[in-house]
Amino acid sequence: MASPGKTKLTQRPAMASALRYGLAFGSVAAALLLQLLFRAFKLPDPFAAFALSAMAITFWYAGTKPGIVAALLSSLIRGYIFDADTSSLSRVLYDPVFLTFALLMIWLKRNKDALEVSVADRTAKLIALNENLGRQRHQLDGLFELSPDAVILTDENFQVLRVNKEFTRLYGYTPEESVGRWLPDLIVPEELRADALANRFLLASGAKVNVETVRQRKDGLRLDISVKAARLSLGREQSAFYMIYRDITQQKEADRRLRRSEGYLAEAQKLTHTGSWAWNVRTGGLFWSQEIFRIYNYEPQEIGPTWQQFLERVHPEDRPRIEKSAKMEATEREWADSQNDFRIVLPDGTTKYLHSVAHPVMDKSGEITEVVGTVMDVTEQWKARVELEKAFEEIRRLKDRLHDENLALREQIDQAFMFEEIVGSSSALQTVLSGVVRVAPTDSTVLITGETGTGKELVARAIHKHSQRSSRAFISVNCAATPASLIASELFGHEKGAFTGALQQRLGRFEMAHGGTVFLDEIGELPAETQVALLRVLQEREFERVGGNRVLTVDVRVIAATNRDLQVAIAGGQFRADLFYRLNVFPITVPALRERKEDIPILLEYFVNRYAEKTRKHFSKIDARTLELCESYSWPGNIRELQNIVERAVILCNGDTFWVEKSWLSNQEVSTAQPRLPLTETLLNQEKEIIEAALAASKGRIAGPNGAAAKLGVPRSTLDSKIKQLKIRRQKFDSVP
Repeated sequence: MASPGKTKLTQRPAMASALRYGLAFGSVAAALLLQLLFRAFKLPDPFAAFALSAMAITFWYAGTKPGIVAALLSSLIRGYIFDADTSSLSRVLYDPVFLTFALLMIWLKRNKDALEVSVADRTAKLIALNENLGRQRHQLDGLFELSPDAVILTDENFQVLRVNKEFTRLYGYTPEESVGRWLPDLIVPEELRADALANRFLLASGAKVNVETVRQRKDGLRLDISVKAARLSLGREQSAFYMIYRDITQQKEADRRLRRSEGYLAEAQKLTHTGSWAWNVRTGGLFWSQEIFRIYNYEPQEIGPTWQQFLERVHPEDRPRIEKSAKMEATEREWADSQNDFRIVLPDGTTKYLHSVAHPVMDKSGEITEVVGTVMDVTEQWKARVELEKAFEEIRRLKDRLHDENLALREQIDQAFMFEEIVGSSSALQTVLSGVVRVAPTDSTVLITGETGTGKELVARAIHKHSQRSSRAFISVNCAATPASLIASELFGHEKGAFTGALQQRLGRFEMAHGGTVFLDEIGELPAETQVALLRVLQEREFERVGGNRVLTVDVRVIAATNRDLQVAIAGGQFRADLFYRLNVFPITVPALRERKEDIPILLEYFVNRYAEKTRKHFSKIDARTLELCESYSWPGNIRELQNIVERAVILCNGDTFWVEKSWLSNQEVSTAQPRLPLTETLLNQEKEIIEAALAASKGRIAGPNGAAAKLGVPRSTLDSKIKQLKIRRQKFDSVP
């Protein structure tokens, strides 16, 4: 930076030049006087140092040219006054010292001048930047105070630096309460903080944020908010986040009401096969709702087709009448609402019957400007009416005979298709179906056991379908698929605020199944605390929602299923014994596929036809080697594994022969002799001993007053079934004395 003395020197050029050269002579003269003074006192001779100092002062403060003058004067004085006795060669050799020093000072002076210019430029830029920053701050202050939206300024860590008056009005926090707080703690709901932090990273990267989200007031009220945010530079490598919040709660609510209304209207039109339309009489433009596009089999678009395209769809016999009606609607002033029944013909030749209602819209002069109306697809009603008329004649003529035949036919259908989803004819499966037939009409609790993939849910659905509750809901819950912390809420529902995230009341599966059936799959995975609540439902038919204190009653039938050994679970303390006895009222064991191998050909054919139909393929036969492979395989995954293998094979097979690759089957073999549960084996042995004792007492007789069935108090058919099941040889008791 230039010194004050130099600044004054440069104010007048002539005076400044004289002073600079005067400084050259004065500094050299001062060096000469100091040298003479040192000699007078007989001190060492330092003239060279004095001369160099004089040159340095002149170069630094007066400039290059005066500095050169000072260097010449110093050289002359040294050479001709103080070193006059030295040789010319010595003086010539000594002069380069002054020359080198002069060049050094010239270089230093130029660098000094360049540095002063650079410092002056940088100072000017800093002043301009400060002025610009002041203007920006003034503009920012204006934006903060004049903005109709809530404005927040935070640092890069979301610490609030400043808020405006609208923020205080919108969120309820004063500036004193806001400044220094972490913004997510201030207004962001807890479940949305992860999104807010993600937006922070976007802002830090220089991106702008423009989102619609939810924010929370000081009093807990939530608002729909539009957020616009950007990064703002504060200078010196500092930045902040500038955020504008606009309350769009009313707009969002209006949008939701509008979408809800539009959704209701569209759904109502879809359910009733009724569409709305508008015809601009002056331009000929048509407007159709989405349902009319479906009725006329046109691709949906912003506006309807042209009048001519519409007429192309109208049945040729009805077209003149429609054109006449349209002409009347467009010209007659006294025309009122009208109705028309006509037909349309789709490109595939299908004929539809429509009913249309039209209403005129007039301007102030009474001219019809637009016609609005509705179109209803009454094809099904028309067909039903025609069929009904034909059927009515047939019914009147054959009423009595058809009534009897209908009853017989219904009975045959019920018998033939009672278990249409359960495929097989093996004795093991028939035993299961026999149990289903017996227990289905009752309300008894059923426990279905069996390996994974054996079709336990199909058995449960069959029980429900043939029960008195078949017209009510069948609700299935997989206890293993639901987290332990949520299973109680899933089964019994929860109240609003019962736990974090419970924003509203929710009905549980038991309430939704009221009057119907609840199927609890994988019951062995139920947590201990939920087992207690389930036991209460089974015993008292009542429960409480999570977070509630009101006792609710429910009428449901419970069917449970598991692939676990619940006796082992009880012994290990993982399952309640009292709950097991409540569930095990009527046990059904679904056999593994390896125990009913005679059903494999039927199942194979069933799944092949099923997936071939889905993939639009046709197989005329099943490869013999494939059938042998499937019958010899142990199927550890049971029917589910067979189903998946067939689906894969259907996709990969080409031609009309179905085949399965041996490598697709699992290498894990399962023992064909499935060990019985210890308790079950014990009970069967005891039952066998009791029956054998009764047979021995009755000498092999089953029926009659002295027969084994009478002694045991069971029907003869039941005892016959048990003898076959337990493989008791009745003949060995015929000879008992």
